[in-house]
Amino acid sequence: MAPSKTNEVVQRGWIIPIGGAEDKLQRRRILSRFVSLSGGSEARIVIIPTASRLTTTGDRYLRLFTELGAKDVQVADILTRDDAEREDYLQMIENATGVFLTGGNQLRITTIIGGTSAAKAIRRGNAKGLNVAGTSAGASVLSDHMIAFGKDGSSPRAGAVRLAPGLGLTNRFIIDQHFRQRDRLGRLISALAFNPHPTGIGLDEDTAAFIGPDNTLEVEGSGALTLVDSSKTQFSSMAEVGVSDPICVLGITVHILAKGATYNLHTRTASPGTLDVERTLE
Repeated sequence: MAPSKTNEVVQRGWIIPIGGAEDKLQRRRILSRFVSLSGGSEARIVIIPTASRLTTTGDRYLRLFTELGAKDVQVADILTRDDAEREDYLQMIENATGVFLTGGNQLRITTIIGGTSAAKAIRRGNAKGLNVAGTSAGASVLSDHMIAFGKDGSSPRAGAVRLAPGLGLTNRFIIDQHFRQRDRLGRLISALAFNPHPTGIGLDEDTAAFIGPDNTLEVEGSGALTLVDSSKTQFSSMAEVGVSDPICVLGITVHILAKGATYNLHTRTASPGTLDVERTLE
């Protein structure tokens, strides 16, 4: 699925993958920044809890975003492909300044929403300035290539990952979440061994990548972002090995980014950004 083309006059909206388990009780930096970018007290947020099987997920985020000062918060409770064609839900997305995809199972999002009018509305909206955030499973689906499932572990193996099409907001990166907590470096590198074009972004819990219209990524949150640049891959044995065999990959670059650090997805250059003085004093 090719990403939606952006208008030369109108800037694309922010894309905000979150590694899951974001702080919802104390400073709530990630969620607060999403609301602020979406208009603050004028923000119109639509929550899509499709990934979750819990009936309370949408209402929980509705309360959170309301507490954070958003003007209007609604839940598009898309449970079936018919729901993804409902005119009232499509109108919610059309009028929103921010869309938030909750965690759960990313395959529920793609099998229920993929290819529907709701998916097209999200992609079209992002190209015209709509901010789109997703946590955990909701983060995985934002890109063109999506990690559907796989095996945890530090060593890349041919059978460690299964890929599927995502919502296709961009083809510049591929996301993995709960990264350090679930030891997922191996499966992210395995995904990139299939195709070295995207940048691999591994997000720890309570950590987000705020990706602006200029394709510059900035890290927010209490954890780290592991960034795997495979653009200069010299060799990959992916096509030659068996499913359970380790993969030989040469020439990849790994960056570990913390809060405030940046990475330009176009030029593939990283920067430490500004020192987080507040955290240092803590």
